[in-house]
Amino acid sequence: MADVHKHEESVITSEPAVEVVERESLMDKISEKIHHGGSSSSSSSSDDEDEKKKKKEPSSPSSMKSKVYRLFGREQPVHKVLGGGKPADIFMWKNKKMSGGVLGGATAAWVLFELMEYHLLTLLCHVMIVVLAVLFLWSNATMFINKSPPKIPEVHIPEEPILQLASGLRIEINRAFSSLREIASGRDLKKFLFAIAGLWVLSILGGCFNFLTLAYIALVLLFTVPLAYDKYEDKVDPLGEKAVIELKKQYAVLDEKVLSKIPLGPLKNKKRD
Repeated sequence: MADVHKHEESVITSEPAVEVVERESLMDKISEKIHHGGSSSSSSSSDDEDEKKKKKEPSSPSSMKSKVYRLFGREQPVHKVLGGGKPADIFMWKNKKMSGGVLGGATAAWVLFELMEYHLLTLLCHVMIVVLAVLFLWSNATMFINKSPPKIPEVHIPEEPILQLASGLRIEINRAFSSLREIASGRDLKKFLFAIAGLWVLSILGGCFNFLTLAYIALVLLFTVPLAYDKYEDKVDPLGEKAVIELKKQYAVLDEKVLSKIPLGPLKNKKRD
């Protein structure tokens, strides 16, 4: 009986100890939850503070670079401005063999027609005479030397590129006619003056060079100026910005002293009314 009584007393004394341990574990869990919650809230608040600091900080150099003045208000690379296709690849020398071939062929044509004063119709006829004579003699000579005749390829002009070219030309011509109509209607004096100045410069160049030489000069400029500008645009754009600012100042003076005194066209008067 004494042993049983002792055993019951030990069980009774062990139960409060177990309860104390369970309470301590519960308190530890609660404190851990409170600690994690505080750390998460502090981390979220620190994230918010970091975001606010980022907003207050000045923009990065890349974003500042995108806001730099570009010539003629350009927002795309030069390759995209030129169309972004095969013609742009040729003008930007992406394919050096093709670009060199086109420029070399244009140079040879300019030398033949301009320096040697060869006529286009005469050149075409002479080339056709040589080609037909060579092919005719070759085809007949194979009968005597027991060789296969030359394989003359069949040449067909595809319809789709011609239609695309015609459609593109039609759009550009209609756009030019629309611009000329707008200029002639007296709506914008600035465009009128730019058009007159451009035509006057072209007339001076036309008096110094013929059409073929002008076309060749324009082609050479297309092969050199975009490539040079794409390489040195960071140096050219600030100079262009200064030139545009100076031109705007001079135009403002001209507008104040001269252009504002010129009577406006009927369409512009209606707009102001």
